[in-house]
Amino acid sequence: MCELADVSRAGFYRFSPKEKGKADIELRDAMQRIALEFPSYGWRRMTAELKRRGWAVNHKRVYRLMCGDNLLCLRKRKFIVTSDSKSAGFSAKPSAVVIETDPNLRLYQ
Repeated sequence: MCELADVSRAGFYRFSPKEKGKADIELRDAMQRIALEFPSYGWRRMTAELKRRGWAVNHKRVYRLMCGDNLLCLRKRKFIVTSDSKSAGFSAKPSAVVIETDPNLRLYQ
């Protein structure tokens, strides 16, 4: 094909029409619609949903586009109760008693 057009291969690929931009815009639009419909979807579920809707997409492309559009869902962290053992009246004691008879041997009771 390059010989017919009298163009080098490097020049052909360097200056070829960029149709990826249009496809990316349509894909981003579909991803944003899904993200509005299902805000808790991450890139894995998003990829599966896009494939269900007929898009031929790769999970790496979906992840890259979601990072670029800030569509990745943020996980809610579990509430962890922390307390100061001194203020609660507890002392930090080991649950097992360690008996050391030999420096190389430890017995737990």
